[in-house]
Amino acid sequence: MSQNMTEHIANLDSMKKYPTSLFYKGDLALLHRPKISIVGSRRLSQYTKELTYRLAKVLSSRGVCVVSGAAMGVDAVAHEGAGVENTIAVVANGLDIRYPAVNKSLIEKIEKKGLVLSQFNDGFRATGWSFVVRNEVVVALGDMLIVAEAELDSGSMRSVEYALAMKKEIYVLPHRLGESRGTHKLLQEGKAKVIHDLEDFASRFGASVNSDVLKDDFFYFCQNAPTFDEAVSKFGDRVYEAELEGIITIQNSIVRLN
Repeated sequence: MSQNMTEHIANLDSMKKYPTSLFYKGDLALLHRPKISIVGSRRLSQYTKELTYRLAKVLSSRGVCVVSGAAMGVDAVAHEGAGVENTIAVVANGLDIRYPAVNKSLIEKIEKKGLVLSQFNDGFRATGWSFVVRNEVVVALGDMLIVAEAELDSGSMRSVEYALAMKKEIYVLPHRLGESRGTHKLLQEGKAKVIHDLEDFASRFGASVNSDVLKDDFFYFCQNAPTFDEAVSKFGDRVYEAELEGIITIQNSIVRLN
């Protein structure tokens, strides 16, 4: 059963109007992790599918939570690449409905291990305007927006308008001329930057770690290479324990994840 959220989400303050209701199923702790929104075409190329999957995967390996809209195409690939435990799906219908049907199994898995959000009461079926509302939440939740592939007159380009209004950084995947005309236009107009190397882009969020490491507040703090004094001041003995466990290394008074 879906629950109405009482927790305030700072990222959503960037919306034109903070949601009056926000229902959820899943793990609210994901809201406190670094988040990146990924959107794009429902009819994506094989090239886009492969790059989106790899990008979501390398981001999640660094503790980044991937946010998308649970739609066919880029959305589904982004959720799958991140892993259901590392993703937030925002839907345009009530949470008692799993739409689109082709993604029913994926959405069920995200409900159990990730987080699914909606502004709509149970029983509400998606309409044209509810997708627009959904898109604004997807963009607001992320610290930045990545457009994997988009044509000129598409929902993804309308998501870009939200990102620009919210002053979010926008990134796109590189495409050949004549393909993904929407992202080409963003580059031409200087509204987006291109991701030339997936690993290099992801590395800005810290080191890649294996799945056995607990990704908590300490993990995210250490991703930013704090000084030893800063880490001890905030986490005390946890710093020494993590060093003994081999989770971190302290070099020249700087804390780094192994």
